[in-house]
Amino acid sequence: MKIAVIGGGPGGLYFSILTKKAMPHCQIDVYERNKPDDSFGFGVVFSDETLGEFLKRDMQSYELIRSKFAYWDDIIIARDGEEVSIAGNGFCGCSRKTLLQLLQQRCREEGVNLHFEQNVDDMEQFADADIIIAADGIASGVRTKYEKEFGTKIVMKQNRFVWLGSTKPLDAFTYFFRNTEHGLIVAHSYQYQEGMSTWIFECSDETWQKHGFEVTNEEDTIAKIAEIFAAELDGHSLISNKSHWRQFPHVTNENWYHKNIVLLGDAKATAHYSIGSGTKLAMDSAIGLSDAVIANPTDVQAAFQQYDKTRRNTVEMIQYAALVSLDWFENMNRHNQHPFYQFAFGCMTRAKKVTFENLRLRDKSFTDKVLKEFNEKYHTELVEVPAAFSTFKLRNLELQNRIVMSPMGQYSAENGIVNDWHFQHYTSRAIGGLGLILTEMTAVSETGRITEGCAGIYNEKQISEWKRINDFIHQHTQTKIGIQLGHSGRKGATKKPWEESFTGTSWELLSASAIPFNENSKTPKAMTLADMDLVTSQFVQATKNADEADFDMIELQAHHGFLLASFLSPLTNTRTDEFGGSIENRLKFPLRVFTEMRNTFPKEKPMSVRISATDWAQNGISEQDVITIATAFKNAGADIINVSTGNTVANQKPQTGRMWQTPFSDAVRNTVHIPTITTGYIQDIDQINTIILNGRADLVALGRPLLLDANFVRNAQAYEQFQSTDIPNPYKMGISHLYPLKASERKQAEGMKIALKPKSNKK
Repeated sequence: MKIAVIGGGPGGLYFSILTKKAMPHCQIDVYERNKPDDSFGFGVVFSDETLGEFLKRDMQSYELIRSKFAYWDDIIIARDGEEVSIAGNGFCGCSRKTLLQLLQQRCREEGVNLHFEQNVDDMEQFADADIIIAADGIASGVRTKYEKEFGTKIVMKQNRFVWLGSTKPLDAFTYFFRNTEHGLIVAHSYQYQEGMSTWIFECSDETWQKHGFEVTNEEDTIAKIAEIFAAELDGHSLISNKSHWRQFPHVTNENWYHKNIVLLGDAKATAHYSIGSGTKLAMDSAIGLSDAVIANPTDVQAAFQQYDKTRRNTVEMIQYAALVSLDWFENMNRHNQHPFYQFAFGCMTRAKKVTFENLRLRDKSFTDKVLKEFNEKYHTELVEVPAAFSTFKLRNLELQNRIVMSPMGQYSAENGIVNDWHFQHYTSRAIGGLGLILTEMTAVSETGRITEGCAGIYNEKQISEWKRINDFIHQHTQTKIGIQLGHSGRKGATKKPWEESFTGTSWELLSASAIPFNENSKTPKAMTLADMDLVTSQFVQATKNADEADFDMIELQAHHGFLLASFLSPLTNTRTDEFGGSIENRLKFPLRVFTEMRNTFPKEKPMSVRISATDWAQNGISEQDVITIATAFKNAGADIINVSTGNTVANQKPQTGRMWQTPFSDAVRNTVHIPTITTGYIQDIDQINTIILNGRADLVALGRPLLLDANFVRNAQAYEQFQSTDIPNPYKMGISHLYPLKASERKQAEGMKIALKPKSNKK
């Protein structure tokens, strides 16, 4: 087999070493445009875990690399002179030039042919190669030549960054944040060899512009940065090496191979440096490609298919985590308003993989500081109360904890009347210790229901049955209950989720515009002024009915493409009158409904609005629209915004994952300065504590986790060994069983996490 590797970076070199070692008769030629000792950038960084993987693959490479690495265990986060050190992280750094030289040495030892100062413009020279590996970097010429075939997409991210070096010694990987008159600038800093450290300076484009930085003016960049970070540099100089300001290119490729050409490293996929090195991603993929070629020595296409199959999911997960991490830095000016330890905790947990609990296992002194600062902010005398079990107040309503049940349709009402099913559903979860229950969407009229099984609150019988539930909850528990009032709009008159088709009597549907939800839906009527008057009066009457039924709170349904939400999104509102066009116009009707409800509902009782912060579809609601919407509802008297996303249109493409909707809650909460509720694939108490402590939301709503576990909160309290005061007397005997059981389970789980933590590769 004859293999041509275009690009002599770490990925291409490491692939060559592993493959030549396993297949000695294979001819491998590496073509690099630069000289052997050229290197741009300064240091590269790996986790101990990554270095351990290299140990398994090639002991000689591992020993060479390990001997040249600088090691550190701590991460330091500093802001304007205030700093905190977090132990137990395990990283190592190395000079990029040294790494390349060591890998070049190993290539020569294994018999790989290295060709330097080779600019590859003509692919014809590789006509006899069985495999051509495009490892020629972010601006890959090979990939660009076959851009359509690879399905290449490059998105330039917002922040500006520049890569510099310094002689300043560092004992830990350090984030230096420095406030300037034009916004926050951060230095991602680490030592990679004795007397040399990498400093990546990053800021928003607005901050960059206002400081008057220039892309290629290295002298000006160093002068300005050295002045801003004078205290951090402590008299040490900054060093440039083609240090031009850039924006990070997020590179993806639909296809990783075309004919006998395969992509590797940054040519294939990039991951932002804030979660680790692109070098790590390249070398990991080099391992995957080498394994695939070795396993399929006579079938190139089978090798490429194996490479794609075994690596794509991992690469996409890393890229997603990198984007989430990058999002935190793109919004660091917003996070900057937080107290120092909350800010530091947000930085540490930005990519969602790291949580309060695993930080606590690494360095309890840090998480203790975070928790103490949080509880003191909310005047909690007991500074060790887990964040999820701290109280929260909205107007005169005090919640015993911050865990909420999301509105979840039960589709079990008859003529809109809730029954024994609903009684057990809501009361059992109240006994289970929730801070707040939000009911399923409850229709303000018969034709406002989604299905014939949906609950309503538009007649006396419905009011009395809801009151029966509320009376029990108020008498026997400390849980509060709010009702979500809504109107199905164009998503009404449909089947229950478990039914194959709708068999009931249909009714006229209303919406902002006459646009059906999908190809199987009826076309709704575009609302007239008379329709708006009628629906507003129905919401007002439902508000009075909710108060009569003794609900503690009301949430207005303005999300997921239902009636009021259909006015807010440009995808569902194409009106040309005063209720269409600008976001201010699209807001008019939902805002009118809310305002009249707020004027009707007792002043001491809070109100929430649930919105969709993105439609997950092209040309949908914008981030600025969402801020305008949340601000308008806040000004109209909303006490909290329940931030959801999507379900506006049938062709949506949501990006789901752990805690996937929290960034939207974060944006609303910390831009509009209003409390928020978040939801979306949140599964355990650790995630809840993490979300609240890093300031992404004030309340966390659970949906599906509560369907089959009415005692989620009780189990969580036992897991945290939190002594709750609201367990009903008949159930208190259970404490002596549950609390020791959960303590034992936690100890066992923590022991496993510690045992599985990679051992340090430090000598």
